[in-house]
Amino acid sequence: MMWYSQTISISPKPRGFHLITDEITAALPQLHDTKIGILHLFLQHTSASLTINENADPSVRRDLEQWFSRNVRENEPYYEHTFEGSDDMPAHIKSSILGCALSIPVVDGSLQLGTWQGIVLGEHRDHGGARNIVATLHGND
Repeated sequence: MMWYSQTISISPKPRGFHLITDEITAALPQLHDTKIGILHLFLQHTSASLTINENADPSVRRDLEQWFSRNVRENEPYYEHTFEGSDDMPAHIKSSILGCALSIPVVDGSLQLGTWQGIVLGEHRDHGGARNIVATLHGND
């Protein structure tokens, strides 16, 4: 059994949903040596999120952003946490709804995502900056 852990820095992205599967797999050459295992991803931020969703049609990611922006609005009068900008409290809510962690099976060196699935970073701030993801791989090589 093997354990491997690494922090992956994801380059700054604009607000929206971004396919990051290739960035994750490129940072983890150890995946190729894993016969069977699991990759756990943990995002170390409270104003962004991780999810698995459509990897082919970018309109899905744009629609996700539209839905979340309309349903978790900025500048609501009941927000108390406002000193970090009007996009901050909605970003925390979106992050809580979607979550900050994923677990993905690995078989024969490949993530076992479905044909149309990819790892998606939800950037919920206008200027969120680089995001760190702790990747922990456990399995047999």
